[in-house]
Amino acid sequence: MYVTFICLFCWIWHTPQHDGARPFPTRKTRPCPAGADGKLLAPPTRSLAPRTRGSAPKRVGAGSQGARAGSSWSRGRARVCGGPLPPPLAAPGRNPSPGLLRLPGSVVVMDSPWDELTLAFSRTSMFPFFDIAHYLVSVMALKRQPGAVAVAWKNPLSSWFTAMLHCFGGGILSCVLLAEPPLRFLANNTNILLASSIWYITFFCPCDLVSQGYSFLPVQLLAAGMKEVTRTWKIVGGVTHANNYYKNGWIVMIAVGWARGAGGSIITNFEQLVKGGWKPEANEWLKMSYPAKVTLLGSVIFTFQHTKHLAVSRHNLMFLYTMFLVATKITMMITETATVPFALFEDALSRMLFGWQQQFTPCEKKSETKSSFNGTGSSTSKPIAVASDTVKKKHTKKT
Repeated sequence: MYVTFICLFCWIWHTPQHDGARPFPTRKTRPCPAGADGKLLAPPTRSLAPRTRGSAPKRVGAGSQGARAGSSWSRGRARVCGGPLPPPLAAPGRNPSPGLLRLPGSVVVMDSPWDELTLAFSRTSMFPFFDIAHYLVSVMALKRQPGAVAVAWKNPLSSWFTAMLHCFGGGILSCVLLAEPPLRFLANNTNILLASSIWYITFFCPCDLVSQGYSFLPVQLLAAGMKEVTRTWKIVGGVTHANNYYKNGWIVMIAVGWARGAGGSIITNFEQLVKGGWKPEANEWLKMSYPAKVTLLGSVIFTFQHTKHLAVSRHNLMFLYTMFLVATKITMMITETATVPFALFEDALSRMLFGWQQQFTPCEKKSETKSSFNGTGSSTSKPIAVASDTVKKKHTKKT
């Protein structure tokens, strides 16, 4: 019985009345006035044009002005009589929706699908899936180092600290460069707990299930591609953060963006030095790896874009740079090659800028050999001439 009563009440609530009005209006509506013939009269509308001092309001006449007035009266009548309200106009200078672009002159144009795609991509949140991929790749790289598993079993705290350096090394190094507290990354409890969980299940999971699952190539490709996406976000964040301290400071912005994007591989040298396993040939400052090089290139590009020297929108540049990173990384992993994609460009640029001395040294060597040959020839010809003179003198004496 109660169910029947509730259903009947809901039906009465949602069923409109026969005269077209709402059964339970949410606001009071003023009825439209009726004329002598019983038809509704349109209420007068107020002109939105500003009045000037000394000028009387203009009356609506016949023709097109009357038609416009009639349309405005009909809109006013629909609004006063409880009809549907017109959609609210967007504020000047603000798009009514993400897919609309308001141009000068109140012309609304749809954005292109490319702009919508890149804008949505640039607004993607890195937490939690992309951050999980970054932590997983970093911890797995730590586990593959010789002796890392034994250190984790003997001294878990040292292994955990090393894992945090691999995961948050970019943020730590950027804080050091900007004279901020290096332990600032510890303030984000959520990311610390997430990275610590990844470290724990990677080193101490029963039957080593995490490593076995990560050994599949599709899983590695997916995790590596998602990690490269986080690299773009870190570079952009580092460049923007450095610009807050040093306005349009190119060198500082490039350095901080590079440190935040590739600081994990740079700051681990300090960790190896503390442990006593540092090797000069593995130093990132002396022999830069591919992630360090491509991060430095991205930091330069985004710095120029931020200082308005590169006429490209940020979301388009983020999308293109990220696609380049992902495609390059996946190609290198599939082909199992460590060759840098722009190695030819590096060789050509180094020859153009720093190879002139090497080109001049062979020419100098050739000139030296020619001059030495000429000098030895003249010095040898002199003793021959002296010997011939002595032979002639002896011959004259005998005669």
